[in-house]
Amino acid sequence: MDVLAHALWAGAGMLLARRRWAITPRTAAATVALAVAPDIPHLLPILGWSVFGAGNAATVKGYAIAVPGQEPAVPPGVDWLSHNLHCVTHSAIVAAVATLLLWIWLRSLWVPLLGWWSHVVIDVFTHSVDYYPSPVLWPITRQGFDGVAWNTPLFMTLNYLALAATYLWLLRQRRPARVGSRN
Repeated sequence: MDVLAHALWAGAGMLLARRRWAITPRTAAATVALAVAPDIPHLLPILGWSVFGAGNAATVKGYAIAVPGQEPAVPPGVDWLSHNLHCVTHSAIVAAVATLLLWIWLRSLWVPLLGWWSHVVIDVFTHSVDYYPSPVLWPITRQGFDGVAWNTPLFMTLNYLALAATYLWLLRQRRPARVGSRN
């Protein structure tokens, strides 16, 4: 799924969660940031090579929106690092280890991790074998589930229509604040 849609779905989830639990704006923002974050690290080696090597801004843009097999040529080491960072940030195993370690340290769930989890789960179903399958079980396997490619025009249209409907529903379902209520 595209980065903006990840942010919007996580934001909708936070708006819904705020109806039941005390979710601070800071927690909601961190959750949305972590919903977007997995798509950033794998671009950093390409960006670094473009700034400090022989690449340029067009290379970064081309890599970010390329169809598999049509990525701009980059040095093998940069490509290897980029691919492995993508695997790490899209792995349910890595997310589970991070969640468990933070749970042990904090003695509770750190809610913003739900943003990362939403990204992993959504990408499993919105990446096809032909369009960067999400390596959800990395490092055990790089095999991905054959979902629907998020970048097809029909899927993009349906996804943003679903987002619009979700936000309209959330807006219409807003509960008015109780006047004069006591805590």
